[in-house]
Amino acid sequence: MANRIVAANFSKLGLAIFVFLIPAISVSAETAPCQRLKFEHAEYTVCEVDLRRQSVRLFWKKPDGHPYGYPSSLPRVLGNHSGRLLFATNGGMYHPDNSPVGMYIEEGRELVRANTSGGPGNFHMRPNGVFYVSGEVAGILETRSFIRRRPQADFATQSGPMLVINGKLHSRFVRYGGSRKYRAGVGSRDPNSVVFAVSESEVSFNEFAQLFRDKLQCKNALFLDGGSATSFYSPSLGRNSNFLPLGPIIGVYGSD
Repeated sequence: MANRIVAANFSKLGLAIFVFLIPAISVSAETAPCQRLKFEHAEYTVCEVDLRRQSVRLFWKKPDGHPYGYPSSLPRVLGNHSGRLLFATNGGMYHPDNSPVGMYIEEGRELVRANTSGGPGNFHMRPNGVFYVSGEVAGILETRSFIRRRPQADFATQSGPMLVINGKLHSRFVRYGGSRKYRAGVGSRDPNSVVFAVSESEVSFNEFAQLFRDKLQCKNALFLDGGSATSFYSPSLGRNSNFLPLGPIIGVYGSD
């Protein structure tokens, strides 16, 4: 009888250890830090990135010189590191040949200079801005401020318009007005965290800017691209919306 009691207790202990280990095993493979969010009658996919745990990279051309084109074409693993692709999305505006319209920095090399010229379209709705990453630090600055300060940048992309500027909405946005499109953008909360948002329905610039300022608590935010659709790719989430070939693409990588 005593042996049976010991065996039963050991069995329970083994089961407890097994149950205890399940959470540790399940989190060993990091999933995309994204969630679906509803704000003011519109739905979004929002991805919050901690640069102390995840890496943000910009991609334009493959080693053979041809554009990557689609987020699903990005490397699944980050170089010699163990980080795996968590998600990818639009990385800024581009010409018909997929080249960036504005400043583009990759691996510390400025491949395209800042564009401060006037013109039509969203990019030239001043102020536009630059999203940049340097190691575990990232930020968003108006283009002229970026040129003047010239912060250290491993990666940077210029796009426009700015959505939120030092806690205030872009002055040209009209409340409850403006065209409604699918939109993608990025916001900055503090030097170590950024937030990406992709609308799941058509929204105005004003609505999109309010999402970043009022719901996501971002002091600065930048419109990346949009139109009839946006591109968002995440292997772990089973998302693969690749409608048109892109120019710059943002990829976020996490540890295994």
